[in-house]
Amino acid sequence: MSNNILFIFEGGRAEEQIIFNMQTFFVNENTTIKCVYGAEVYQIYKQIIVDEDLDTFNLIKERNAETKAILNSYIRSDFAEIYMFFDYDGHSTLADDNTLNQLLNFFSEETDKGKLYVSYPMVESLKHICDYETFKDLNVPCKENINYKEIVGNSGIQELRNFTVYDLETWKQLVGAHLKKMNYVVNDFYVLPDEIISQIIIFRNLLDKFININSTVAVLSAFPIFIHDYYGNEEIKKRIE
Repeated sequence: MSNNILFIFEGGRAEEQIIFNMQTFFVNENTTIKCVYGAEVYQIYKQIIVDEDLDTFNLIKERNAETKAILNSYIRSDFAEIYMFFDYDGHSTLADDNTLNQLLNFFSEETDKGKLYVSYPMVESLKHICDYETFKDLNVPCKENINYKEIVGNSGIQELRNFTVYDLETWKQLVGAHLKKMNYVVNDFYVLPDEIISQIIIFRNLLDKFININSTVAVLSAFPIFIHDYYGNEEIKKRIE
């Protein structure tokens, strides 16, 4: 099997900008291919319940003309790892927390079916930092349409608004802030974690402490958590501190 990585994400522009910029500083050791699924994560579930032996690669390859063109010359063994980035989208008519729980269990291994990462509430959470001092307590309603993109655009730090211009120092700050937030959600301490924390554990803590309590969710991006998982806890601390 090669060292190629397949990145699959829900939308187009924002995720592609993030991944392109991220690879300038992280995960640039391998060749990566990027594909847009073009639908919410909940729609994948419909295909899983029909076929538990689902081949993620072929599912994506046959998804639409664009993904077919990108992946046409590849087979599954061309990719060592598959990573999927989707939004929580709790306000969607398709949204269902039980379904997401099952999806996170199903897509839990990057070398097999693929590993699913979820941004809460959406991909724009990466840049939704009004100031780093208050980010720990930044939560938003998650079961209604709050025009989240507009909120982020109006309240986020100006320097974070354009994903394409992030430099290494920006990434270090963002990775550190989101990893501390992840640790706070799970362990109640706003410090860098001492271990890898799985997506399913993060989600269950969000359910217990936020979503099921008052229909809010802690703002938390999938991309810094992916970087943490990819390099490991000790190595990423060296890279961002």
